[in-house]
Amino acid sequence: MGFERITSMIQGTKDFTDFSHQISNYETDVFRPIFDEIEKLSGRKYGSTLPPVGSTGENEQEKSDVAFRVVADHIRTLSFAIADGIQPGNTDRNYVLRRILRRAVRYGRTLGFHEPFFFRLVDVVARSMGAVFPEIRAKQKHIEEVLRREEEAFNKTLDRGIEIFEQHLFGPFKSAAAFSASGSKPGVCMSGKLAFELYDTYGFPLDLTQLMARERGYEVDVPEFEKLMEEQRTRARAAQKKEVIELSQIETKTPTHFLGYDLGHAGADVQEIVALKGKTAVILNNSVCYAEMGGQVGDTGELIGAGKLWRVVNTQHSGNTWLHFIDGEDAPVVGEHVTVEYDAPRRAAIQRHHTVTHLLHWALHEIVSKEAVQKGSYVGPEKLTFDFSSAALTPQQRRDVEKRVNEKIEENAPVSWTEIPYVEAKKRSDIQQFFGDKYGELVRVVQVGGQPAGLNGYSMELCGGTHVRTTGDIGSFRIVREEAIAAGIRRIEAVAGDAARDWAKAEAAKQQEKFEALARKKDGIAALPGFADDGETKAMLEQIDARSAHLEKLGTEVLEWEKQNAKASETDLRSRAGTIASELAEAHGGQKSCVAEVPNADAKLLQAVVDALKPKFNGPIFLVGGADGRVALIASIPKELTSKIQANKLIQEVAPIVGGKGGGRPEGAQGAGKDATKIGDALARARELILL
Repeated sequence: MGFERITSMIQGTKDFTDFSHQISNYETDVFRPIFDEIEKLSGRKYGSTLPPVGSTGENEQEKSDVAFRVVADHIRTLSFAIADGIQPGNTDRNYVLRRILRRAVRYGRTLGFHEPFFFRLVDVVARSMGAVFPEIRAKQKHIEEVLRREEEAFNKTLDRGIEIFEQHLFGPFKSAAAFSASGSKPGVCMSGKLAFELYDTYGFPLDLTQLMARERGYEVDVPEFEKLMEEQRTRARAAQKKEVIELSQIETKTPTHFLGYDLGHAGADVQEIVALKGKTAVILNNSVCYAEMGGQVGDTGELIGAGKLWRVVNTQHSGNTWLHFIDGEDAPVVGEHVTVEYDAPRRAAIQRHHTVTHLLHWALHEIVSKEAVQKGSYVGPEKLTFDFSSAALTPQQRRDVEKRVNEKIEENAPVSWTEIPYVEAKKRSDIQQFFGDKYGELVRVVQVGGQPAGLNGYSMELCGGTHVRTTGDIGSFRIVREEAIAAGIRRIEAVAGDAARDWAKAEAAKQQEKFEALARKKDGIAALPGFADDGETKAMLEQIDARSAHLEKLGTEVLEWEKQNAKASETDLRSRAGTIASELAEAHGGQKSCVAEVPNADAKLLQAVVDALKPKFNGPIFLVGGADGRVALIASIPKELTSKIQANKLIQEVAPIVGGKGGGRPEGAQGAGKDATKIGDALARARELILL
């Protein structure tokens, strides 16, 4: 028995004490918070009515209550599924989610919603279910964004699809209301051809069309629908085989119509198949995929047709023709009708970076100089880069630019675009345009702020790329690097939105590694502040800044400690070396040379001993020490004796005895080896050479 059913039994019977009331899953505090929010957004009231079996509602209240229940149930389903990593799409379980969402949006029309509303219900689900399903809260913004994009895309075709549905169904009466007022009676069966058109052109799942038909007393002619689907598959199979040609041989005369500013998917006909550098590209008459240009990378996405799916891995253009590069060698056939769709999450990330590039350009003019002219850019889903003419930014300028951009993001100003004649654009000094670029008679102006499309924004640029609708859609912005790429040319690399979150997580890992390196050098340093990777992006970036400041302080602290420690170690070394030198001078007093072993000595200690011994001993000095499995050798010969014996030759002769080598100057040389058992033999050979 499910959670909702158990809850309805407990609450509907007042803990099994009162069985006089109707028991329903929806009459519980599981759904009540969602109903409250729908009532608040729609102005309607939930009346707990139930339509007769087989009916979608015989009066407005019953229809409204059905819509309440459908929307409430579907928002829970979609929120949990998206939090688990499933995205609405065109195949398998992804298409199930898309069908559920479109059904909910369609029922939203019953409640009077004609603008996106569904995503606004995620918050109440997160508040009511987040305690037991924390992923809902952690991914709330992501869930809202996915639902908002899907809802906006379907809204653009839903109203038109409904209009066509009613025109076909009710003929000259144009609407169900006018049809009923005329006294006419509905028919029995709705054309499968209409259902196919709604599916193929407007993205209406068959079950959604069936629901709309039942509401009006019709049944869809499913066999006819299936027959048309099969005919489409047959046409595709019978079409000519793909012709693989080179780019220079493209025969398509009609340019690709780009619809991707407003639509997320569209129907299209395959015009040509192109082989280019071992890759297969599909040319369509329509496309929603943006082709790489103006610094913005090309879209990825999908082509769906004839029961098959092809993944678009890149979109480029040749003139006005769009080339959709697909994964693998298989391709649709020329003449086939397909649905083309871009990767919405990836496009959203690109758009955030493109719009914030415009804000960055504007902020550089405000903070640095009007002469900070754009020299190039890259706009991708993972980051943006912006090249401009300038001297290096000061740390304060970099902070001020980043702050100014984030302030403009938080203002949530509208982002709009409009087309104007290029001759008019050239007269406007406040519209950024890039000399050297080729423009047509009409140009597209992307504007941030001001009255939408009023050409009075604070940032205005000629741009053909895709953008967010408001600056608030960008999310937090962070400059991650500023560097020179050529004489007088600087490059800023930055991230925004989800990319800023990813950068923060990677940066936190690097900070942890740096902290651990410092902790290995010095015990007891102050702990690194924590980092929560499930909070708001702004909070994550603030944590990164706090950790960075803490690490800088720790770095200074450890460096100072190392200097003091090194100074103390040097003092100890010199003291020990002085003691050893005095002992050697006393032991070799009256002798012509000093050849000796210094126990537990490395090269640094031996050098310090020689430095301390030379003022006390005028003859040749040869010392050997062993420490940590290594053998160190050092020789020092007074300058006046180098005509007879040289320190470097002495080391070169003796070092091989301990399995090593060395060298230096006639007055001083060092060597090293690894066989401490031969130290006695080395000392004996050194004495022989010095006495020769």
